[in-house]
Amino acid sequence: MLFIKEMRYFTSRIKMSWVIFLIAAVCALTTVQSANVSERATPTISTDKYHNYKDLQALLRRLVSNYPNLARVYHIGESVGGRNLSVIQISDRVNVREVGEPRFKYIGNIHGNEAVGREVILYLAQYLLYNYGTDPRVTQLVDTTDIHLMPTMNPDGFEISREGDCDSILGRSNKNGLDLNRNFPALRWKNSIIQPETQAVMDWIKSQPNFVLSATLHGGSLVANYPFDDHKYQLITPSYVYSASPDDNTFKSLARSYANAHPTMNRGKQCNGEYDFPGGITNGAYWYSIKGGMQDYNYLHSNTFDITLEISCCKYPSRRNLTSLWNVNRDALLTYIEQTHMGVKGVIKTSKGAPITNAQVRVSGINHVMTTSDLGEYWRLLIPGTYNITYSVARYKSAKTQVTVRPGSPVVLNVTFDTSTKHGTVNEV
Repeated sequence: MLFIKEMRYFTSRIKMSWVIFLIAAVCALTTVQSANVSERATPTISTDKYHNYKDLQALLRRLVSNYPNLARVYHIGESVGGRNLSVIQISDRVNVREVGEPRFKYIGNIHGNEAVGREVILYLAQYLLYNYGTDPRVTQLVDTTDIHLMPTMNPDGFEISREGDCDSILGRSNKNGLDLNRNFPALRWKNSIIQPETQAVMDWIKSQPNFVLSATLHGGSLVANYPFDDHKYQLITPSYVYSASPDDNTFKSLARSYANAHPTMNRGKQCNGEYDFPGGITNGAYWYSIKGGMQDYNYLHSNTFDITLEISCCKYPSRRNLTSLWNVNRDALLTYIEQTHMGVKGVIKTSKGAPITNAQVRVSGINHVMTTSDLGEYWRLLIPGTYNITYSVARYKSAKTQVTVRPGSPVVLNVTFDTSTKHGTVNEV
């Protein structure tokens, strides 16, 4: 009897051990499956190499294939060498134009040998798509902003540039040997030899609706540079002449938003042998004056506020530095996009509901006229303060209002022009 009891006890212990083993196995499998789900939900951004033209195009296609409701790729033209000038658009309803949603753009690699911006823009595209729906900040940006990212404006120059080359000009120009950031119609001068890459971007800048805010990413310094790049004294002195735009205060605020969100840019002088930039920002002409720069063209020929971001001391650093360069610029890139949502915006229509195109929006004390889009939309970037705004439409009496802009979301002011009385009415939403 004692033997039988011992056998029953031994058998029960074996069964219990199997039960414990099975429970542990199920828990382990569940943990692995959960880890795999998490891994699928947030893919890893690979920062271990530079993307050549073929790799870049493949990555863009893969992103669109994986996120068809959030991303699409389009081409605005071709380089001299026949390479596509590709843009990835990211928005919550990427195939639908949402009235009132502002457009934003980043352009990289206008100088082919300044390669960091090219990679950082690719990383940003992945970061926005991978984190949409899980990161509140990213989700808010994608839900409220129509984001357009062009990794390279000069794919031909990049292909002949050399990794590790910090200072030379190899690959800087396009295939015709021209500097694309000296090729736009300038403040007081018209360039007669417009390159295919430049013309494509000019047409893109003028597309409807105009971009509200943008920036171009460069390398060779660490500073946020704002308009104007050109000045009327250029033939006398090339630099140290402050060339203020009418929106100088807003541009300084935009530049500071990037510099202050960057871990070191706002400290000023960061690169060996470089100028000291107080607060990490500079007026373009005060640093050194150029004709035909992209940021001046955006401001003078569209409704776009554009600045130039120098984001690495070395123009084409070793791939070993890409992870750290992405990490220090990531928050600043997001912060700058968020500046799209400041100031005043709205829609201007007739009393019959028809949108009014090319209505003029003027702010007292700022000599820069903004115009409405083909759907009557307008966006007027302004720093916090109180402003008197005038809305003008041909054959109507102008509508006027005073508005106080505060930090955070823009004030929404819609304007209706009565087709019978010919008067305009401003309504805050």
